[in-house]
Amino acid sequence: MCFCFFFIFVQTGIAQTSFKFDERNYQTILSTSKTENKPIFMMLYATWCPHCNKMKNTVFKEEKVRSMLRTNFICTWFDIDTPEGKILNTKFNLTSLPTFVFLDSNETELYRLKGELSTSDFIQELNNALNSKLQLPFLEKEYINMPSDSQKWLNYMNVLKKGKDREYLAEKVKAYFDSQTDEQLISPTNWVIIANCVTDISSREFQFVLKHQIEFEAISSPLRVERKIISIVTESLKPLTESFDTIAYYQKRKIAKTIQLQKTDSLIYRYDLTIAERTGNWSAYKKIAIESTEKFAWKDPTLLKEISQNFLKYITDVPSLNLAIKWTTHSLLLNDSYDGNLLLSNLYLKTNNKNSAITAARKSKVICTAYSFNPKEVDELYIKLGITK
Repeated sequence: MCFCFFFIFVQTGIAQTSFKFDERNYQTILSTSKTENKPIFMMLYATWCPHCNKMKNTVFKEEKVRSMLRTNFICTWFDIDTPEGKILNTKFNLTSLPTFVFLDSNETELYRLKGELSTSDFIQELNNALNSKLQLPFLEKEYINMPSDSQKWLNYMNVLKKGKDREYLAEKVKAYFDSQTDEQLISPTNWVIIANCVTDISSREFQFVLKHQIEFEAISSPLRVERKIISIVTESLKPLTESFDTIAYYQKRKIAKTIQLQKTDSLIYRYDLTIAERTGNWSAYKKIAIESTEKFAWKDPTLLKEISQNFLKYITDVPSLNLAIKWTTHSLLLNDSYDGNLLLSNLYLKTNNKNSAITAARKSKVICTAYSFNPKEVDELYIKLGITK
């Protein structure tokens, strides 16, 4: 009797855990899907991807997940660095890892997810993928039948964005907004679509928001509209400063400068400084700093010191260096610091104001000693200044 019970228990335990991904080739998986009349769940991963490995070692070891996958799908996975994985990587146009693709036996894409998910979120998404009214073919058909219906498009977009990148979505967004009149654009649903999907600063939709900011603030809020404007400026300009693309930067900057908002002007000032610094255009850097630092950086001691440090390294005329002294002195009023006093002393030294340089150096030495900082820099400065004690 006990033996029978133990045998049943063991068999049940094996049944509960006997799950593994089908590692046969893709065409065989499609045939099995057709034979068993089950959709395919496919994970595309790489062995070097930490998010892929975490999903494998945590989420896919949960019995509830395994049970749902075993019951409802033909489950497979492919390493994108293998020959067949490379083909599937191209076929499904991957931009993120891991990517999870749900297909029927005719290779119609039903649902797609990307990135690392928690167990609870993954289970919810499995349920969504099994719901025909949340699958991409249904939602796309609903939208195509009524292309100007903003809610139907939003439903489609909300599922689409779970597995697609922004470039792909941008094309869909443009096609949708082409179906919308100016009057239709001002609606709560269209604001949600603009806020979540529009990234092009020169797009008709974003320019429309700028021209009708008050109306959009009424259906959303002034804060949300401002955040979107700042986000668009950031997304448009920041990548161009990082890629040193000055031509594209100044084209986008011209559009950004038409926005009448203090916060965007402040952003543009910072990006102007960044691209001038990264391209080594120190005459442009000096001009930007002199024109706008006291307007946009006056309350930021760190930025004031960064700009002054660049003046110390790359600017030689005394009037400009005196401005850097002014900025550094103000930064110390906001936040007295070892590095700030060291910088101030070096600026004074560069302008041949030795007495003031000595005073700032001594202040730097006091802070250095009090906080047990490495005294190398201030000691070297003491030698330059001829300070003996």
